[in-house]
Amino acid sequence: MMPIAPLPVRLGSWIQTTPIGRIFPHGQLSAGQLVTLGGVGLITIGTILLKTPWATTPGKPLSFLNALFTATSAVSVTGLIVADTEKDFTMFGQTVILTLIQLGGLGYAILATVLLIAVGQRIGLRDRMMMAEALSSLDLAGLIRFVKTILIITFTLEGVGAFILTVRFSRDMPLLDAFGHGIFHAVSAFNNAGFSTFSQNLIPYRGDSLVNVSISALIFLGGIGFIVFRDLLGYYRRERYRIQTHTSLALLVSLGLWAIGAIGFYLMEWNNPATLGSQAPAEGAMVAAFHSVSSRSAGFNTLDLSLLRPSTLYMLILLMIIGGSPGGTAGGIKTTTFGIVCLSVWAVFRQRLDVEFRYRRMPPHLVLRALAIMFLAIGTLTTLTFLLSYLENKPFLALMFEVASALGTVGFSVGDGGVLSLSANLTDFGKVIILSSMLLGRFGPLLVGLVSLTPPVHMRYRFPESKVAIG
Repeated sequence: MMPIAPLPVRLGSWIQTTPIGRIFPHGQLSAGQLVTLGGVGLITIGTILLKTPWATTPGKPLSFLNALFTATSAVSVTGLIVADTEKDFTMFGQTVILTLIQLGGLGYAILATVLLIAVGQRIGLRDRMMMAEALSSLDLAGLIRFVKTILIITFTLEGVGAFILTVRFSRDMPLLDAFGHGIFHAVSAFNNAGFSTFSQNLIPYRGDSLVNVSISALIFLGGIGFIVFRDLLGYYRRERYRIQTHTSLALLVSLGLWAIGAIGFYLMEWNNPATLGSQAPAEGAMVAAFHSVSSRSAGFNTLDLSLLRPSTLYMLILLMIIGGSPGGTAGGIKTTTFGIVCLSVWAVFRQRLDVEFRYRRMPPHLVLRALAIMFLAIGTLTTLTFLLSYLENKPFLALMFEVASALGTVGFSVGDGGVLSLSANLTDFGKVIILSSMLLGRFGPLLVGLVSLTPPVHMRYRFPESKVAIG
């Protein structure tokens, strides 16, 4: 009997016989191509399901573009909405959205590092380097164990969060409804999606400490990255004597940005009567802290963001672009990227040739990669904002806020004047731009990372050094 090829190999061979295979004719799809195709396939399936009559409430059919937008927002765990999740979708439609969120959130951490790179005849050197980059490991033997750890962490934290939120929501509604809302918000929060089954998002629970703390904790834990979980777990078990540099940098930058964002939000809004000015100091501090952690990739809000001052909106734009940490469910350029850029600037001021952190030196290619990712993010934000402002008759800052939210896969929006995102008021072409921004925000940093994993070309010669005046 002839041996049967593994499923990933058969899947890769099947893809090559399809029209997609004609686009990538070299026999084996690269990891980056597979990541993109996997995301597009999931979005396509989600769009088809959301277009069925069972997904939307009677009398509120969803156009194809709005179904595509919603599916893309769910898979990219962004949270920008052009249809009311509570009122425009049935339980089936909400279940589809929830499934897309879960698969989209885990897809980056698991599918991109396990299933997708395994499609092919063998796992080559480039795939192994991608594995090491995504999982912070050079040993493929521990891959399956790490995947199991990711699944256990994910479903345990989502389960605990769902239980707490169900107990809280049961005070305001029947237990079965509370259970559904609890599960949805727990999964959405841990995956940093920002989708809510409440039309007003979490505004009705602005002063509820249990909801604020639970959602904030899920957002932070989902966005910190599974690499950090594994490292801390190994340190606790005494499998290693020192916390890795990645973990230290990710935690330091994450906590630092949360503190800076919370303090900045409070100072800029404390005397704004439309936001924090009408609230007690303790409640205002909780609102500021919540929006600081949510702005990094989650997109839940307990205030009407259209009432915020321009300075606050711009600060949130900066936080949205940075996002969460690598290997997690958050988007953005990542905390470690921002941290390395800041360390590079600090090295210049100290007149040091090496970028250092915790008695460790950063490799030069890693520093260049961080600078390239930040440059590409700022350039993409600027280009898409200018294009959108040329096509849409909307305030410039509001459009930049929407683009930054899409690129950072956050879901924050100044709104359409109701419960939907500003994208709902854009033209079809404007929605396509935001839709493309969500895809770029979700898959762009990973694809840049895969390109940078190609071994550098060592030339047999070097040109003479020459000075150029800068600054």
